[in-house]
This record gives sequence, structure tokens and C-alpha cells, in this order.
Amino acid sequence: MPALDPASVHERPPLPRPPRGGWAAVVAVALGIFAIVTTEILPIGLLTSIGADFTVSDGVAGLMMTMPGFLAAVAAPLVTTATARFDRRLMLCAFTLLLAVANFLAAAAPGYGLVLVSRVLVGITIGGFWSIGAGLAERLVPPESAGRATAVIFSAVPLGSVLGVPAGTLIGDLAGWRTGFTVMGILTAGVLVMLLRLVPPLPPVRATRPSVLSALLRTTGIRLALLLTFLVVLAHFGAYTYVTPFLERVTHAGGGTITAFLLLYGAAGILGNWLGGAWVVRRPRTVLGVAAGLIAAATLLLPALGSWDAGAVTLLLVWGVAYGAVPVASQTWFSRAAPDAPEAASVLFTASFQATISTGALLGGVALDRTSPSAVMLLGGCTALLAVLALGAARATEG
Repeated sequence: MPALDPASVHERPPLPRPPRGGWAAVVAVALGIFAIVTTEILPIGLLTSIGADFTVSDGVAGLMMTMPGFLAAVAAPLVTTATARFDRRLMLCAFTLLLAVANFLAAAAPGYGLVLVSRVLVGITIGGFWSIGAGLAERLVPPESAGRATAVIFSAVPLGSVLGVPAGTLIGDLAGWRTGFTVMGILTAGVLVMLLRLVPPLPPVRATRPSVLSALLRTTGIRLALLLTFLVVLAHFGAYTYVTPFLERVTHAGGGTITAFLLLYGAAGILGNWLGGAWVVRRPRTVLGVAAGLIAAATLLLPALGSWDAGAVTLLLVWGVAYGAVPVASQTWFSRAAPDAPEAASVLFTASFQATISTGALLGGVALDRTSPSAVMLLGGCTALLAVLALGAARATEG
């Protein structure tokens, strides 16, 4: 891997470390990421309800998932470089406020167009907050605790991913989809208060320049991480964004059953995050490869076995365990590939992850409108298999 030029990573000599906020500040940042991830994927569990209210197809409703990811992919490098000289605490608070506005705007939207406008704000927030917040652990706790603090911050990613959909579905069933966004707006406002009170001033000590990002993109480790992340996340969100239509049309499950299934999926995802986190420090590639294989197996078998409740829930459990390990494995891989430029690695991780979420949701929506939920699952499974094959080929080449 080519060495990075230190001058390109550090715009100026590091400033004295500001007062540490401690673990309370770490938790506040983690809750910020949890609110962002949950808001981003909340529409998955509410997709059919929102589509029915505004008389749009499930594929068109999937734009709620497509837009934020693409915007976040663009915002991650642009916002990080453009705000490099601003206090990082100030930027975290500004993005959290924007997220609260987006949630309340969606809850009150009289038409689908305004819902999409709110999703634009979500995309900007994702790109900015995630890229900045992911690399702050070492500034909030003593050096010997930085690793654990980073794990706590990134645990919010799978937790939000696996809990957001079933929570949104449950709230939607009980009180309507608008209540789901209102609840997220209130939660986000609470996170803003926590950030203001618990996170200390964080003047910038490093600036990520475009030259740093381009240098990382020329490294073999980053390129392979980008490829595998693209394929696994594309497979997951291309299929999972439309899991509710599958359960409705193929499994013929009712609203309460779907909510229960997705809650079980969420619990399995938490288990997958714990298992993946235990192994990822030593073998991030293996964890990502195993996760891809399990996602492939679950989605390929769903059309055959998912017509029964027992088959559907069993495969959703496998799927949940697998995806729960994906974000922590991918992020760890990026960090290992660029130890001298953590914020730049975080920008690339954020941009690639978010762009792929949108691409998966978009392609899955197109496939759903033209084929069937079962076909969408099969396409997701084939894509996950490509990730397994790509990892195997990379290992064979290195060996």
C-alpha cells in the first residue's frame, strides 16, 4: 500500500487536545448516529403505508431510501472538506438540528413531494455527521480507551439498522406512519440537547483534503474494501428494502405478524453485531465474507421457503445475524487499510456505504415494479454470492 504524505493528511500541526468529554460524550455521539441510521431506514417498515396514503407504487415509495444515500455519498466528502476549519462539536449539533427538522417535516407533509424534500435533509445530515462523528472517539476518551469508544460509536450503526425497521413498523401499526417520524423528531431533539451539554468544544486538528481521498483510492486495501462493501450492501438493501411487500404478498402475513418477524430480525441483528464485533478485530475480511454468504443463502431460499411463516422467520433470523456484522466489519476494514488517515477513511466508508444503500433501493424498486418480490430476493442473493466469489478471488491472488 503506498504511503500517504503526512502533509496531505495534516493541514496544520495538531493543536492541544481539548478537554475530554469522557464516555458520556461518546454515548451522545453514538446516539446521534443511532438517530441518523434509524431515520434513514425508517421508511422500510412504513413503505406500503406511505405509498398507499400518497397513491404511489412501492417502487416509487422506495425513493425515500434512494435519495438520502446518494446525497449522503456526495455530502460526505464535500461537507467534511468544506467544514474542515469549524469546531466539530458545532457541526455535529448543526447536523442533528437538521435531522430533527427533516423528521418533523416528513410527519407533517401534505404531499409525497415534501416527504422527499425531508429525505434530502436526511441525506445531507448522514454525510456530514457520520463522517465527522466516526473519528472523534480518540478525542473524547484517553488513548487507551479509544478502541472501545470507537466500537461503542459504531455499535449504533447495526443497532439503528436492525431496530429501525421493526420499531417503525410497530409504531406505524399502532398509531400511523406519521407518528413514527414524529417520535424520531423528538428523539433527535433530545440527542441535540445531549450533544450541547456533554460534548466539549472540538476545534479541528486535522483536515481531510481531496488529495488524501484520492491517495487512499489508489491503495489496494481500500479498493477491495470498496468492492466488497458495494456488493454486500447492494445485495442487502436491494432485497431488504422490499421485505415488507414480500411478507405481504408471498408469506401472506398480516401487519402484526410482519411486525413480530421484523422485531425478531432486529434481535438477530444485535446478536450478529456482537458476534461480528468479537471476531472483526482479528479477521474483518472473514467476518464480511461469512456475512455475505449467509445473506446469499437467506435471500436465495426465501422464494422457496418464505411462503410459510416458519420458513420466512427462520431465514429472516439468519439474514439478521449476517447483516448485523456487516457495518462493523466494513468500517474496521477501511480503518485498517488507512491507519494514518482515519477521517478520510471514514469519509470513504460513509460515501460508499450510503451510495450503495441508494443504488440497492433503486434497483430493487425497479425490479419490484417490473417483476415480483420473489425475483427481488433472488437478485439480492446472486449479488451477495458475487461478493463471496470476489473475496475468494482476492485471497487466491494474494496467496
